[in-house]
Amino acid sequence: MVAIRKSNEEGHRRKFLVIVDDTPECDRAIVYAAKRAARTGGVLLLLYVIAQGDFQHWLGVEEIMRAEAKEKADQTLAKAADRGRSVARTEPECIVGEGNTSEVILDIIDSDPDVAILVLAAGLSNEGPGPLVASIAGKSSGNFPIPVTIVPGNLDDESIAALA
Repeated sequence: MVAIRKSNEEGHRRKFLVIVDDTPECDRAIVYAAKRAARTGGVLLLLYVIAQGDFQHWLGVEEIMRAEAKEKADQTLAKAADRGRSVARTEPECIVGEGNTSEVILDIIDSDPDVAILVLAAGLSNEGPGPLVASIAGKSSGNFPIPVTIVPGNLDDESIAALA
């Protein structure tokens, strides 16, 4: 059971959750969520997920790889946060998670009752909108605990600003 959302209660602010990665469409989700958060008095929440299976090595090697992955996550989140600040003058919250992306997303939603909307962007490749969009908007979408906004990957900043 998912925690009841509290984003509309006094002392709480609606959080727009964006999954940050290296895909070009990720920027579209950041811009939309930042603009929407600024326009509605909400918060931009940026999540970078480190895949857990990346560290199945001897202890010393595992620690080095984990540290490198954390450093990459921090750098990627810093860039994403800068982008959010530049388009909407909003101060994002940043989280690094580790594990299966879908499970980490659900854990974040479950643990923070202010997370009210997941914002994803669809990729433009011939292979479809991307694996995260496909998995969340696919089979499990009817049971997903919060609304999901999917931003078309072909929208420019001006178009997104008009919609946010």
